[in-house]
Order: sequence, then structure tokens, then C-alpha cells
Amino acid sequence: MELLGIDIGGSGIKGAIVNIETGELVSERHRIPTPEGAKPSDVADEVAELVEHFNWKGKVGCGFPALVTHGIAHTSVNIHKSWRGVNVEDLFKERTGLDFSVANDADAAGLTTMTFGSGKGKKGLVFMITLGTGIGSGAFYNGELIPNFELGSMPYKKHKRIEYYASDAARKRYKLSYQEWGARVHKFLRLLEKLFSPDYIIIGGGASKKFDRYKEQIKINTPVIPAAYQNNAGIVGAALLAK
Repeated sequence: MELLGIDIGGSGIKGAIVNIETGELVSERHRIPTPEGAKPSDVADEVAELVEHFNWKGKVGCGFPALVTHGIAHTSVNIHKSWRGVNVEDLFKERTGLDFSVANDADAAGLTTMTFGSGKGKKGLVFMITLGTGIGSGAFYNGELIPNFELGSMPYKKHKRIEYYASDAARKRYKLSYQEWGARVHKFLRLLEKLFSPDYIIIGGGASKKFDRYKEQIKINTPVIPAAYQNNAGIVGAALLAK
């Protein structure tokens, strides 16, 4: 079975047609830059352009950078504040004429990892942490998603959100070496370990490709492993949402 998956991020909107039985992309991945300001109408236009690019007529799954319940966005950290209260599924359906299933982007990426990747078959409490423009997180217990576990929104010292301290964007903003940044990631993961005692932590997002450059700085007891699907995880997981 093939479905279209769309991953909306702070810098880009990516999509591909996915075989949801194998997790493989059956089309080339297509990317459109996220419009400046990321307002609802502008993002909806880009989503419609992506759907048209694939000439897609069926169901669509979408990972979205916000806390989402029943299709409605409730946060707006890396997107325009006017998204709050918007029914994202209805907006995209209105613009494309297609049925959408929308969930938090980190939850979607986590679905991929737990279904096809590093988390497959792992029991207990598993956190999927995406380190990118912000910090996304997906939580799973015995393989079942616990939705909207927004761990990157926790305050930390002088920072309103810990993602302002330990995300990949923070590494670039403060011009940190990978050793310096790895120490910050360690502090974040150590906090999660103290609060939740997870069985596994899986690192996803763009930072998963560079895991060897900072993994020595992470010295917690919980096993920490990179996600195998890396940047395609959001697309594949979005397609799984449509299933």
C-alpha cells in the first residue's frame, strides 16, 4: 500500500510517496522551503503545491511542528502564532480536496523508528528525540505512541525552553564545537533519565547523521542510539499516520 507523507519543518516542507508495508520511499523526495513567517495560508499553499507535484489523489499523512490533538494545533514555537487553534486537517483538506491525518512531527518520526528502525521490537518506555531547529520528542510504551510528549518545551535555567539551549540550531547559534554541544545534549538527556527512567533514547533528526561526532559526551545509563531513517523518518511516519 502506498500513501503520501508530508513532513512540515521550520525550514522546509518535504514529501514523498511511501510504501507503508516496507517503509521505503517509492518516489523521489521533494522539498519546498517553508514560507517566511510560516503563516497558515502560505503553508497550506505549499502543501497544495507538493500534492500537485506528486499528482496525488488519495489520503495524505502530515507531520506538523506543533502539539496537535484531533487535527487542531495548540502551539506555535517554530511557526506563526496564528496557527494556534487552527484545525490543520480541515485547512489542508479545504486547499487540496484530500483527506489529511495530521500529528506532531516528532511523533510521526517516532512511528517510523518504532515500526521499521532502531526502535522496532523494543519494549518499555522509549523516547525518540529529534535534534534540529528545535527539539522534538515522541514517547512510546511497548511500541504504542503516547502523543504530544513535548520534552523540548521544558524550561532550563535561564532558557524558557530547553531546546533553546540544546537543539542543533543552538549549536549553530552559539558557534559550539560538537564536543561543547554534546555536553549540552548530555545534560538534556540526563534530565530525561532522572525524570522518566526510560528504557531507550533514540536520537533522530539531522543530528542523527552526526552522532559519532558527539556521542562520547553522552554518559547517561540509558542506552542512546541513532535513528536509522534519519531525515526521511518524518516523511515515512507521516504516511503511516494516513494508514
